Amino acid sequence: MSDWAANCGVQQADGVQLTSYDGQDYFPMTSSDIPAGTCVMSVPNDLVFSSSKAVQEFEGYLQQCENQLVAAGLDDKVPLFRIFFKIIAEYEKGNQSPWFPWLNSLPRLYNNGASMTYDCFDCLPPYAGYCAFAERTNLVNFKKAVGRATPGSSPFSPEILNDGETLKWAYNVASTRSTEVNGERFMAPMIDMFNHGAQTEVEISYDATTGDCYAYSTVDVAAGSPLRVSYGDPTDPTPLFATYGFLDESSPSIFCKLMDRLTEMEELGYGFSDLLFYKDGGISPQVYDVELYHFLKKNDPNNLAQGFYQALMGGDDVTKAQYQEQYWEYTKQELQSHVDGLLEELDGWSTMASSYDLNKHPRVPLILQHNGFVKETFLRVKANLDSM
Repeated sequence: MSDWAANCGVQQADGVQLTSYDGQDYFPMTSSDIPAGTCVMSVPNDLVFSSSKAVQEFEGYLQQCENQLVAAGLDDKVPLFRIFFKIIAEYEKGNQSPWFPWLNSLPRLYNNGASMTYDCFDCLPPYAGYCAFAERTNLVNFKKAVGRATPGSSPFSPEILNDGETLKWAYNVASTRSTEVNGERFMAPMIDMFNHGAQTEVEISYDATTGDCYAYSTVDVAAGSPLRVSYGDPTDPTPLFATYGFLDESSPSIFCKLMDRLTEMEELGYGFSDLLFYKDGGISPQVYDVELYHFLKKNDPNNLAQGFYQALMGGDDVTKAQYQEQYWEYTKQELQSHVDGLLEELDGWSTMASSYDLNKHPRVPLILQHNGFVKETFLRVKANLDSM
């Protein structure tokens, strides 16, 4: 793999090499000290997959497929679909593809939401299930869309269009190994092998003029260190779990799992990354806001709820604090009920997962790890709430 990359023009800084702890997951690390600002790897344009280049190559085939995605409300997934389309085209060429050594080296087993079964979803907390099922839904829609490129108007054989496992593999490669930059999707061999870190050493960039891809060190990196990039928001590991199929236990927090408060979240302008439970038992202020707003809407939507809403939207911290102090016990009770209820459900979900046959459900260990991470965080939050 490294020899193929070097022959294709991939360049690496001295000391940068692929390594593995388990013989399966290979990633770049350095055996030499690397100063901040060093180009640790570069990939020439002609080796890079991009959504714009896919349009140029497959323009006559893509339109019908993309219309299907747009009809399904997945306009934002069109650049990813183009990478998926390119992967299928190169895969079908086999060893005649210039990218064959790289594609042949990629994992076949994935643990992300697109690869999970419906039994898996039944064992996850609602937010994790929501994120994982969204990946599965994307996969289903990608399969339907590529099927629009029917034989006679398609670059693909009927066999590959009906090969669900290969299409799933192509989706997983595209979704876990490509990067989005300003609406464009890129995938660069070798650079796709950088792992995620909550604390990162490397940042990826694309030269808009040449199309080349670069990875630069953002900090001084000591010899013997892995080189990591960010795959997404490090404060909540669940979206990464659903998209990439791993659990980042270095994340400091998780979404508080208030999936039945989505209306209140939206009205207050909050997202999942705002409502956090921390591993040390801490609770983000936005969680209290949403719970109090929910309680007030239930009991006096026209006066109390509107008063609190206006204070929050208007930045009136004094009035907001008065509401929180006056109704603190109700807010606390709502939160305690949520935490206690989810802890009980977590035990049930994990018990169900443990009963599955690992040969049929190889993702069970990751699901149990995820549920355990959520449980430990919720137990610390419970201890914090109970002591207030």
